[in-house]
Amino acid sequence: MYGIVSVLSTLSLLSVLFGPPEIKTVQTLSWQEAKIFQLPKEPNPEAEEILQQYLRDLASKGFSPQGQGVLLQAEMTKLAFRNDKVPLSAASLTKIATTLAAVDKWGLDHRFQTRIYRVGEIRNGTLYGDLIVEGGGNPFFVWEEAIAIGEFLNRSGIKAVQGNLQITAPFYMNYKTQPEIAGQLFQQAIDAESWPEVAKKQYEKMAIKIPRPHVKISGKVLVSATQPIDSQLLLRHQSMTLANILKQMNIYSNNVMAEVLAQSAGGAQAVAQLAANAANVPKDEIQLINGSGLGTANRISPRAVIAMLAALERQLADQPLGVADLFPVAGRDRQGTTIGRKLPPNTMFKTGTLRAVSALAGILPTQKQGLVWFVVINEGSDVYELRAQQDILLRKLGQAWGSGSLNNGKPQTPHKSEVLGDPKRISAP
Repeated sequence: MYGIVSVLSTLSLLSVLFGPPEIKTVQTLSWQEAKIFQLPKEPNPEAEEILQQYLRDLASKGFSPQGQGVLLQAEMTKLAFRNDKVPLSAASLTKIATTLAAVDKWGLDHRFQTRIYRVGEIRNGTLYGDLIVEGGGNPFFVWEEAIAIGEFLNRSGIKAVQGNLQITAPFYMNYKTQPEIAGQLFQQAIDAESWPEVAKKQYEKMAIKIPRPHVKISGKVLVSATQPIDSQLLLRHQSMTLANILKQMNIYSNNVMAEVLAQSAGGAQAVAQLAANAANVPKDEIQLINGSGLGTANRISPRAVIAMLAALERQLADQPLGVADLFPVAGRDRQGTTIGRKLPPNTMFKTGTLRAVSALAGILPTQKQGLVWFVVINEGSDVYELRAQQDILLRKLGQAWGSGSLNNGKPQTPHKSEVLGDPKRISAP
């Protein structure tokens, strides 16, 4: 203890005689100045100039600047934006919310099941009783699917029904949601002799060739709340996977498919709530009255649109398929809403159109900025001109930043497309 006191006393004396010891300073780099911590500027000058020119071009054509909502975003950086937090009439961008809700509820591999039953005995190719269709909510049950069921019934020994066709909801066909009308279409589909021209054309286009079915039903089409207790299962029909259904829905922007899925997922309000929670945006930025986008009362902010797409991508992070497998991609898909568009190659997109609304959202892959998430919502009566200006905007961005890849260098599993009317999706009990 005495030694420590002695040392301290000596140091104190030296300090008095010669002053405090010199402390050498070390040059340090403020953490704010380190490049790793330098956040990109918002807005990005290049993107902002392109957006300003886009808005000027719209104004020169008579479109009000107040009616335009735009957001360009790379990861968490907002490159350029206008009215990005304002809910605007989103038209079929609403289907992004429906897609998110459907994936959350069922998963990409889900298949909707339709069951066919009989009541009565089968003798010499004739069912003496009723044929029963138990719908499973398949939104993509069309001519080809019903034709394949008819051919399976023929192979199972049924060529005629001396009774009625009973329909148990939810059963939809050819985008008709009324069970009685869907049942009448099914009755036509399983008997080639009663095919309308459209059914004949769809049969000729079928990728898998099967014999024409001949199942004549002599009775009426009835809608029943439940099936008879003594019914016996004849077959199970599996729909395409939900991934394939969503891709078709979004490529063609099919309103009935979207509304069927939204209702099955709990309705418009449930879809809006789920989407807002998943996207982590205020509820008032996703206002829905249906799942299709029909009607100007469906209002979504540009920020919420991108947040929903990002939420969907996170939801699929551990899946072999990604968000780009559920929407059309420029240069890959050449049907439906892709027709007539002049977007940069590999752009994933979703369109939206009403009488005075044109909308476009998706992902633009670039070399300089990586994946650029974009939303453009335009109000104006000339939707064709608005579409053309949207395509010009995206092409200018692509030219400025270079063309990139949607998978961003990551391994990608090819999307497995399915064909309509595939008999392998039908099985006996």
